[in-house]
Amino acid sequence: MLDPNTPTIRTDLAVEARQLSRERAGELTELPGIRASDTTAEGFPVSVVEVLDGRGEKAIGKPVGRYVTLELDALMRREDSAFSRGVRALAALIRDFLPEGFSGDCLVVGLGNREITPDAVGPLTAEHVLATRHLKVQLPRDFAAFRSVSAVCTGVLGTTGIESGDFVRALAQELEPGLVFAVDALASRSMDRLCRTVQLSDTGIVPGSGVGNARLALNRESLGVPVIAIGVPTVVDAATLTLDLAGRAGISLKPESFGPLGGMIVTPRDIDRSVRDVGKLIGYGLNMAFHDGLTVEEMDMLLS
Repeated sequence: MLDPNTPTIRTDLAVEARQLSRERAGELTELPGIRASDTTAEGFPVSVVEVLDGRGEKAIGKPVGRYVTLELDALMRREDSAFSRGVRALAALIRDFLPEGFSGDCLVVGLGNREITPDAVGPLTAEHVLATRHLKVQLPRDFAAFRSVSAVCTGVLGTTGIESGDFVRALAQELEPGLVFAVDALASRSMDRLCRTVQLSDTGIVPGSGVGNARLALNRESLGVPVIAIGVPTVVDAATLTLDLAGRAGISLKPESFGPLGGMIVTPRDIDRSVRDVGKLIGYGLNMAFHDGLTVEEMDMLLS
């Protein structure tokens, strides 16, 4: 059977990390320092994992904070109205992360490499964010009902020569946003979750962690403002996938026998379409959360 203690099992999702830790403990009771609940939003399943203290951090390897996971199977099945419902569901979850009465500027940061499809969630999201900061300055009366929003793609160190963390820190110091939203690709334990799950957290994010190339963290400590992380799993480590499938089949494997192949990264064959879909969904969800009363149809018009 699958041994959840093995370090080759890798996931960036708090909901999966909690599941692994409970498997390791061999019990169904809640872990110390962890509070979890399940609900729905617009018909989509939502899981909430709260890491309350150091015990919770140790149990699942995630910083203290709140992690909310939205499951989007209906969207990937192309069910009727699934996109509009998904946008509304995500917008509602994003609003829950906004401080009460918050009316400040927002900076959306699309992390990742546009040229590598599984790593393009951030840049594709930024394309669908309605940037209004300049309009609020130039036409304050016409855009009085809109929040001030900026959107940027950081690129990657290999092509820009600049760490994403340094780039965003300098930009945040100049723009002084009230909140930063960082969007990036993640890694999952299971192929079933790829591009079908969106995780939101108030703990920030480490750019590149989903594809095994972790850089400087983007969080309140590094930027001086709260950072809301929005991540989508797009890849699974080959070793993690093999162990997961073997565990489902009741087969015992030794990870040390995988060799270099265990370090490969696996992604679905329809990743191009899936990443485009989820990038648009997150961009529209941010827009709806930022600007009261904005509809999907109006976003289609404004972003066309």
